[in-house]
Amino acid sequence: MTYTAAFILLFLVMDPIGNIPLFAAALSAVPAWKRPRIVIRELVIALGVLVTFLFLGSAALRLMGISHAALEVGGAIVLFLIALRMVFPPDRTPHEGEMGPEPFIVPLAIPLIAGPGAIATLLLVVGAQQAGWAGKSVALAALLTAWGASAVILIAAARLSNLLGPRAMQAIERLMGMLLVALAVQMAMTGISKYIADIAAAPGG
Repeated sequence: MTYTAAFILLFLVMDPIGNIPLFAAALSAVPAWKRPRIVIRELVIALGVLVTFLFLGSAALRLMGISHAALEVGGAIVLFLIALRMVFPPDRTPHEGEMGPEPFIVPLAIPLIAGPGAIATLLLVVGAQQAGWAGKSVALAALLTAWGASAVILIAAARLSNLLGPRAMQAIERLMGMLLVALAVQMAMTGISKYIADIAAAPGG
């Protein structure tokens, strides 16, 4: 997987456009001057979680005996479900007071930024790279770029929401969802192909 493909995939899964209304609702009880600080804090926490999985997740998968083909097919299913929610979004607006006066870690950092989908995608990106630090450096560069782009969008969430309006944001998110559907299907086919190739290469296959 190339750096560009990894960046696009991670950015789509992080879904900063779709998270704008949720961030706005979660921070509605916080003074306007304090909101950027909270968003930055949550972004940094989420990045720390994702970087931890980037360097330790593959080892954990090896210990559990999970092959890359299985991870690729499983990750494709997760991405497909995320894409369906982007194309056909449910009502995700939090009720008033549901998140408390100032959210901390949950739900902004986890799961809105560093959710199961983002973690699974990151493990897929790492697994698709060549072994060693060279492969991890490509995955890390893609993660930092996707995180940086998401950070810019989420810090400017209020301005973007007013500028684009709800209809434009919904249209952008659905377009991103359609792209993610295609990526998920391609990923599933690649994983199945690898599994078939592994069976054929096995002794007696």
